[in-house]
Amino acid sequence: MSTPPELLRTALTLAATGVPVLPLRAGKAPFGNCRRCALNACGGRPNMKTEGPCLCPGVCHAWAAATTDPAVLSSPAWAAAWRRAVCVAYHPGAAGLTVVDLDDAAAVAWARETLPTTRTVETTRGEHWIYQGAMSSHNAVCPGVDIKSTMAYARYLGPGAGTMTTLPDAVRALAVKAPATARPAPRDIALPAGNGECPHRTPAYLERGLAMAEQRITATRSAVHTTVYRTFLAVLSTHGRCGCLTDTHVARLFTAAQAKGETARHCADAWTNARTTLGL
Repeated sequence: MSTPPELLRTALTLAATGVPVLPLRAGKAPFGNCRRCALNACGGRPNMKTEGPCLCPGVCHAWAAATTDPAVLSSPAWAAAWRRAVCVAYHPGAAGLTVVDLDDAAAVAWARETLPTTRTVETTRGEHWIYQGAMSSHNAVCPGVDIKSTMAYARYLGPGAGTMTTLPDAVRALAVKAPATARPAPRDIALPAGNGECPHRTPAYLERGLAMAEQRITATRSAVHTTVYRTFLAVLSTHGRCGCLTDTHVARLFTAAQAKGETARHCADAWTNARTTLGL
């Protein structure tokens, strides 16, 4: 048996400690679903929003592919992915961990003033602060700050330094949104025929539009930035003026974009630019 590559050795070491791992390709992105699972044809884990992996033996469904099973990690079905991989990622929530991802120096300075100290891992531009305990994942809780725990993945960048602290209320509180200001009443849209009600408020109509938008992002193989922006623009041009879209709907689009390698900041910028273009 040949010696496993360095990334696979790292993955096997982490898996042996109970940390579910997966390979990431260029752009720090998960590998795309196989043909059998493309566009959720397998009926497995739509948009990685439910717990547990698909039954596919390949590296499918982003964070849901993470495993601690050495037989799976070393299997022929994963071999091609490891050969193309650029780094190892892990599913923090499944390991009982929460990663506060600080994207730049300003975010790091904020954390040092605001959050309890814990184990710290340096990243390319900032730091990962790792706490013992799991919670839901949230993007852009503060400028340059994401929370990665359940149903998310984080790059493994080494063991880090410092003693890991129990997940504090100060981190959990970041996920609690302030009360939203009241939205203006949805405007009626003139229809060629019908009862005059806004058709965007029909659940099936909105759901179909969002599903198509997610599929468009998921299926793209190039020009991801442009595709994400144009998809956001299309959704907002149809649903942006009547109050139909909720934070949950927007999160679905952001999740699809991030599964293709977009950062939370890029998603937020694309969304803002699309709103500005449409005068929203």
